[in-house]
Amino acid sequence: MRKIFIADAHLKRPEDPNYRTLVRFLENLPADTETLYLLGDIFEFWIGNPEPVYGHYREIVDCLKQVRGRGVRIVYFEGNHDFHLDRFFGEKLQAEVHRAGALLEIGGQKVYLCHGDEINREDYRYRAFRLLLHNPVVKALVPIFSRRIADHAAAVLSRRSSSRHSLREKRWDYRVILDSFARNRFASGCDAVITGHYHLPMIKREPGRLFISLGDWITHYSYAQWLDGEFTLESYREN
Repeated sequence: MRKIFIADAHLKRPEDPNYRTLVRFLENLPADTETLYLLGDIFEFWIGNPEPVYGHYREIVDCLKQVRGRGVRIVYFEGNHDFHLDRFFGEKLQAEVHRAGALLEIGGQKVYLCHGDEINREDYRYRAFRLLLHNPVVKALVPIFSRRIADHAAAVLSRRSSSRHSLREKRWDYRVILDSFARNRFASGCDAVITGHYHLPMIKREPGRLFISLGDWITHYSYAQWLDGEFTLESYREN
């Protein structure tokens, strides 16, 4: 059976190329796909349990419902643009939702999966901001926010994330940070580590060890796949 791993699509508008391509990818998942792992930031902004569903995300949600209806298990790891998802994705899509990274068994291997936004321990400003957004009080307040307030918050978060991304890249060497994180996980007994967030498609193999950074579904259209006991990093290209 096949397993698919995707992160960082940052979907905004249905007419955007990455949105359309992801819809087609999901509609045409191979018939032997057993599990779809979504490792965060699939959406540019999704907090809580919106009713009705954000209009610009209705098509992708319907697409995920069809995937689930075909018997594909969905496992969602919250990111820094999509969180407090347990109620909507758990109830509506029967997805398994993880608020943080988790160690799962895949094909007999111990695999640590996470979005990756907590990997850089030195980004104190972001970590404080994340702690605020993930606070239970914020989660309780989300249902009473008007759609207009939610849309404004989405725009602010998007601008903030984009403006600081290049600054972070100049300040930190993400490849070094990711390598250190993976080695710590290997030392704790993991066989493999898969993460998103950094938009760097990368796969590193060592005897008994595997690290994958998923890249993104914006410019790279990259994803990981487990098939016949082997992990690979793929790039989706339509004919």
